[in-house]
Amino acid sequence: MSIIAANFKANLTRAQVLDYAKKLDSILHSMHADLPQIDIFPSNSALLDDKFTHFHIGAQNAYFAPNGSFTGEIGLLQLQEFGINRLIIGHSERRTLFGESDEFIAQKFRFYAEAGFEIFYCIGEDLGTRQKGEQHLKDFLSAQLKGINTTYPKLIVAYEPIWAIGTGVSAKIEQIESTMETLTQLTDAPLIYGGSVNEVNAREILSLKFVSGVLVGSASLELQSFVEIIKAGINEA
Repeated sequence: MSIIAANFKANLTRAQVLDYAKKLDSILHSMHADLPQIDIFPSNSALLDDKFTHFHIGAQNAYFAPNGSFTGEIGLLQLQEFGINRLIIGHSERRTLFGESDEFIAQKFRFYAEAGFEIFYCIGEDLGTRQKGEQHLKDFLSAQLKGINTTYPKLIVAYEPIWAIGTGVSAKIEQIESTMETLTQLTDAPLIYGGSVNEVNAREILSLKFVSGVLVGSASLELQSFVEIIKAGINEA
């Protein structure tokens, strides 16, 4: 089964997400097809109860504590109030903009794995690392996975090359395929790709042997575009 996930980042208000979610659930119901796994990750202020029929709501980030003095963060108890049990950890924007280290991210993983969450664990390289060659790239990605249980049954590894996120330039198909094959040597978890995924390139990416799904950013903000990506996931399921 393919995995199609939408990361809204700091976009869409709660009212907009609620309208989007209701329309998406209705559209998916009308498809009368075996749907892929579909997950929506709104911003914290736009989180909804995870009670939709055809997809799940997840969180983009959370602190590794039930609650406490962590200004600006959200904890386990707040997520559980929404019935949410899936989480993105280690997105490149958390690493680069907010300075989250591999160990800090691994602490989040260990806490939320203990809580039984489905975890989308993001890894990916900058352009300089990519240009140093395949072995250097493998070592870099391996280091990002260090400290977590790569056999955790609810782990999904999201490979997102930093140089392809939000740039409109996706990695070449050959690069995605080669890197995903390398990652199979590091984990048995499902591997999904993120990085300027859209309705035009989704089908080709999803057709790759080692790709189990996609994590979609800006292309998910427009409902019909995301629906087209979901259709590509149905065809490749």
